[in-house]
Amino acid sequence: MSAVRIANLTVRFGADVLAVDDFSLDIAQGEFVSIVGPSGCGKTTVLNLLTGLLPLERGDISILGKRPFVGNPDVAYMLARDSLMPWRTTLGNASYGAEVRGVGKAEREAHAMELLRRVGLAGFEHRYPKALSHGMRQRCALARTFTLDSPVMLMDEPFGALDAQTKLQLEDLLLELWREEKRTVVFITHDLAEAVALSDRVIVMSARPGRIVADIPIGLQRPRSVKALQKDPEFHRIYAQVWSELERGIAVSGGAASSVNSQAVSA
Repeated sequence: MSAVRIANLTVRFGADVLAVDDFSLDIAQGEFVSIVGPSGCGKTTVLNLLTGLLPLERGDISILGKRPFVGNPDVAYMLARDSLMPWRTTLGNASYGAEVRGVGKAEREAHAMELLRRVGLAGFEHRYPKALSHGMRQRCALARTFTLDSPVMLMDEPFGALDAQTKLQLEDLLLELWREEKRTVVFITHDLAEAVALSDRVIVMSARPGRIVADIPIGLQRPRSVKALQKDPEFHRIYAQVWSELERGIAVSGGAASSVNSQAVSA
């Protein structure tokens, strides 16, 4: 059974905006799949449909064989912003999702403490968000996401606003946590180098209306280090392939290359 199955998805906003057109994708359990495409192509819309936050009007979606619904315990969703609550400590924020799901205090805090240690926040458990840097806040958000035992993780540009060094550190940390737990990850990014470095497959979308123009397997050996890949010729070959497909998708839809985030040409 696929962990995520999307068939013939079409999304309209009002009568005039066709956002996503005939989008079909199967993701196996334990697979790490990134979706890239120009701004406005419907990447985040697809994630919101997977969570049940948007109603499904045309097509079919299943998560581990079930239709999406709000509050599905099989799904954890990490946003681009950390969304920490300023009145809760680092530990309180990291354990919040498990608290909402009814996990006992001792269990959820023990799990959150271990993950905070893993993400480099040991000693900051009782600090409030105002005392944390942006990178530290995002580390807390990553710990909060992994504290949930959801087998499917949706991640919407979680490292997009970080500096280059912090971003590389958190990408390597994500790979380490994913390798240990083998959850299914659907990862949205504008950064093509990030997509290639992290993923088993990269899905390339066209400009709006968003359609899949390429499904590229990433044959780089695992385990990987994102830092080490920067010197790997095969990594750069695949990067160039993804970039070429992205340009093709923009051209087919009549878009402009400038709509792609500048991070896409950083490699």
